[in-house]
Amino acid sequence: MEETYSHELASAGFWPGAGYGEAAFYAYAYPQPENYAKASLEPDEAYYHSDLREFILPYSVVQSAPDPDLKLMTFLNSAYEAAANLGDWDRSALEFQFPVPGR
Repeated sequence: MEETYSHELASAGFWPGAGYGEAAFYAYAYPQPENYAKASLEPDEAYYHSDLREFILPYSVVQSAPDPDLKLMTFLNSAYEAAANLGDWDRSALEFQFPVPGR
């Protein structure tokens, strides 16, 4: 953990609800880039929680979506894009394509 927080990072996960009332997926960046809290994330139901300093996507939104996987991945990708773009990260050094199974 000490090594991780010595560099920029984008983190995401699931919280079952204790502490702020609803089960939700979350995403944050550290250090938080300027204007990150004002970033417009997708899907529209995602919002920035100023007390937690992270973006929230309620579990109920994902659960009720016609394609829950797509809804969640849209949120996760959008949060990463905001962190990487606003933080001016060297994306070519950070990103790679996962191999496609069977190829």
